[in-house]
Amino acid sequence: MSAMMRNRLGFCLALLAVLLPLGVLARNVDLATVPSRNTVQLTIYNSEDLTLVRETRVVTFKQGVNPLQFSWANTLIDPTSVELKVRQPKTGVELLDTTYPHDRPQTLYWNVQSDANREATIEISYFTSGISWRADYLAIADPDEKALHLNSFVRVDNRSGEDYENAQVRLVVGTINLVEKIAQLAKLPVGRIEDALKKNELQEVRQKAARMMMAPAPVSAADSGTYAGAEMEASKEIIKEGLSEYFIYTIEGTETVPNGWSKRLRSFEVADVPMSVQYRYRPREYGEPLVRLYLLRNDAASKLGLTPLPDGQLRAFRANSQGGLSYLGEQSLKYVPIGDKIELNLGPDPAVVFELSKRKVYRDNLWFQVKGGSLYRKLGDDALKLELESVVAGWDEHTVFRQEIRNYTRKPISVQIRRDYPGDVVFRSQLKPTLHDFQTVQFETDVPAGGKAGLDYEVITREGYNQKQSRVELQAGEVGR
Repeated sequence: MSAMMRNRLGFCLALLAVLLPLGVLARNVDLATVPSRNTVQLTIYNSEDLTLVRETRVVTFKQGVNPLQFSWANTLIDPTSVELKVRQPKTGVELLDTTYPHDRPQTLYWNVQSDANREATIEISYFTSGISWRADYLAIADPDEKALHLNSFVRVDNRSGEDYENAQVRLVVGTINLVEKIAQLAKLPVGRIEDALKKNELQEVRQKAARMMMAPAPVSAADSGTYAGAEMEASKEIIKEGLSEYFIYTIEGTETVPNGWSKRLRSFEVADVPMSVQYRYRPREYGEPLVRLYLLRNDAASKLGLTPLPDGQLRAFRANSQGGLSYLGEQSLKYVPIGDKIELNLGPDPAVVFELSKRKVYRDNLWFQVKGGSLYRKLGDDALKLELESVVAGWDEHTVFRQEIRNYTRKPISVQIRRDYPGDVVFRSQLKPTLHDFQTVQFETDVPAGGKAGLDYEVITREGYNQKQSRVELQAGEVGR
């Protein structure tokens, strides 16, 4: 154990010979040194800023009552969650009580009864905040943009106030709900802590929900980690296990994560992940530009699909014929469940031009209403005098558009277009469009390499008396007839 760890008292186990009355110390164990951690396990759950810490220590007890001290000063430990259990031997060593001295804030004492002079393995567990992890991804497309080489990493960041040496690290992906934030509980005064313990409200939530969720995994004695600052350990593997609504990623071996430091670790690497390229125009989702996307799935057919992919930052590159890489863009990847699609938005492509122009606007199917009178439809010039004493009550507004796509790349492209039309609308074209929903028209086309496509369509909006319902009706036919 380092001197800094002892001074911070994150895991301080010591005799209280200098702190307790001599009468109480009549049969105490005389420990010369603080025992170091034997094993440490961190189970980190990001969404609630929650980490379950489990550590074991081998302590030499003497016959009688052995007081031990634990302090969480200068850390974000939740004092209501601290527990001590005797693991080995099963009998002969017993925890008698736990006290919170008012004259020593952020400290508790355990009194442990031993029936003989012996060594025993104890486990201390608690929740802390300030330890987080995040994922990041590196995607490299082949020159033909048919497949991706996908790398995933996780970065563990420790701002908890405590060092953790040679710890097994587990990362939770999923959703649970907790009542309190750990960082707030760590700052409670001693009296408030005791009240919470007496009521047992907080422990019931955490003990049953979080402890069951973060059940301990076997701690490997091999592959002890080394202190390497923020350097990536390329040889590490991350083992994934599914537990109902969440997954736990277990980093192979052990890692040292000092307070104030972060470490980047490899999660997985998959080559030749199949993908497709699509250009999309969806103003509601991407704004006005036509954007390019890489499309793939988190499934077995794509050599993925073992676990959900957590939120993270993704950087995309494309390999070129000279053996270099071309930077394509960066985006935030949202949580991707198993079997779900992955869409990498690379933004506008300067080699593909998309233009929309308005060709014609006119009205027909006019209905008039005489002031204070009834409706009638204009059929010819014989209604001219009536029009002077009337107002327009309904009409159909026709607008003819041309969409033109010019592809200056060396490969054919696939384009998908969606347009929203609120109101009572007729969409007429020869493009065989479909309805994405009751107000959204979708149509697709392919544009050859070095070629262009002109996509004409007509939007007929029923206004006033002519409007019946809010929907889009599709019609195949000549545009602007």
